Amino acid sequence: MISHRPGMSSPEESHVRTRILVVDEHPLLRHGITAFLNDQPDMVVCGEAGSIPAVRAGLEENRPQLLVIGLRLGTGDSLELVKALKAQRRELLILIYSAFEESIFAERALRAGANGYLMKKAAKEEMVTAIRDILSGQIYISRALRTFQKSLVTQQRGRASGALPMIDNLSDREMHVFQLIGSGLGTKEVAHALNLSVKTIETHRENIKRKLGLNSGRQLVERAIKFVEENFLPPQKGETAAGRKKKVVPFRAA
Repeated sequence: MISHRPGMSSPEESHVRTRILVVDEHPLLRHGITAFLNDQPDMVVCGEAGSIPAVRAGLEENRPQLLVIGLRLGTGDSLELVKALKAQRRELLILIYSAFEESIFAERALRAGANGYLMKKAAKEEMVTAIRDILSGQIYISRALRTFQKSLVTQQRGRASGALPMIDNLSDREMHVFQLIGSGLGTKEVAHALNLSVKTIETHRENIKRKLGLNSGRQLVERAIKFVEENFLPPQKGETAAGRKKKVVPFRAA
């Protein structure tokens, strides 16, 4: 869905204010970001998109300089979209915002071509800072992930030496399958969630097991649950991984 709002932009404004396209499937969040950015003297939201398929139309119709997009995984993957857009429009600046705190997602966002990665829990003023830093030619990493820069240096050295952390060996799709397994979904449920065949998910499971050095499906599930608990759902007092297994984590949108 693409939407235009009265007063979003005008010909004279576009010469002095950065034109921004806001993308998020949640209308309230999208409109909140739009209202806040339109309050800035040097920014104007020229359009909104409520889905990834609507982004391309929004780019053609509104000609933004910068894209602000929520991280999505699975069908309609934001990272795949960023890669494609950067290949076609190198001048387009992209800020991804996400609830994912694990630094591996920030790294993958930047590798896909994003110019910045912002945590959803950040103060709204930090989004303005991120946008202005990106416009000045910098790469922005959310303040909540400041240790990410050191982590990235370590990971880059690991790649050079061939000593990659095993979890980093997973592709973006494998990472998403891994997370869904850790949230309690079985193979058929993961296939349905990602609109893929059961056979494809089974192949992903085998590849994940191989890359993580696991010998059985049970080990895969246990490792995935532990990863989800440590990175997304810190266990409450007295709660165990087994007790959490049937709780599904909504990874489709972040």
